[in-house]
Amino acid sequence: MPQLEASMEQDLSREFLKVVEEAAIASARTMGFGERKVSDHAAVQAMRKVMDTIPMNGTIVIGEGERDEAPMLYIGEKVGRSGPDQAQNHEVDIAVDPLEGTNLCAMGTAGAITVLACSEKGGLLHAPDCYMEKIIVGPSCKGAIDLNAPVKDNLRAIAKRLDRDIENLVIVILDRPRHAQLIAEIRAAGARIRLISDGDLSAGISVALRGTGVHAVMGSGGAPEGVLTAAALRCLNGEIQGRLVIKDEEQAERMTQMGIRDLKKIYSTTDLASAKNIIFAATGVTDGTLLKGVRFFGVGVRTQSLLMNLAHRTVRFVDTVHLSDRPDAQVRF
Repeated sequence: MPQLEASMEQDLSREFLKVVEEAAIASARTMGFGERKVSDHAAVQAMRKVMDTIPMNGTIVIGEGERDEAPMLYIGEKVGRSGPDQAQNHEVDIAVDPLEGTNLCAMGTAGAITVLACSEKGGLLHAPDCYMEKIIVGPSCKGAIDLNAPVKDNLRAIAKRLDRDIENLVIVILDRPRHAQLIAEIRAAGARIRLISDGDLSAGISVALRGTGVHAVMGSGGAPEGVLTAAALRCLNGEIQGRLVIKDEEQAERMTQMGIRDLKKIYSTTDLASAKNIIFAATGVTDGTLLKGVRFFGVGVRTQSLLMNLAHRTVRFVDTVHLSDRPDAQVRF
């Protein structure tokens, strides 16, 4: 497939920033209501509305589910508008998580974000909606991990690359019953664990940023989130290895029909996100390790976002004040 034009950064980066910002603001207005579906719906509607204004021919490859399960942002849905200049109507694949951490937003707890990744056609794996066993590390540990290796061996390899003892590692794991054995093995090896209730995508990005205090993510989470994490890690020089978790024969058959031949394959970062051009955007909804949440004040709204572009090798932390239409509106430094 042809690469995106060099103007992709100029044409689409700011547009996608607006997509995740508006989704974050909409969902943040539902924060603390205790209604996860309401929070997710608000994010989806806002995200879809902004996408319709962008001059592109976009296809949702990771979204809210199949067409019969989701009214919008479903897999295969076409998004964007056709402009008069056809050269600006980029053919792109889009992966979204309109609200990662719906429970976090609904309960008003930390770590909810809105997420979008974009690439040239065919640049993102069309991941099935299933679990994926994952191990995620930052740039210093690339090439040191092996999903087939014992947990203790991976911890030793990570500690060696980081020039520290295993006892000084912090490993993030989703707090789920399925991880009981993994948690026991990590603790037996001497590493420390940070259990999270939701949000392994946000945790995976944090691993690749120095100063977050996170050294690896282990365990199984959503396969679609694995692709989004890979897109971010391509921009941050991190690494993910993943393997699909097949729950039954029916699911295995469905994956075969989707074109997945090796159900035991270990996917690399570039297997999941092979594109040469990737735009990744995320905005905080509630305060977290990665981003601050949406803040409402008298004359506007403040958001903090992460905007990355692989082709241009840029990583931007964007602090935005969205002012209301009032003549007395003021911005505090």
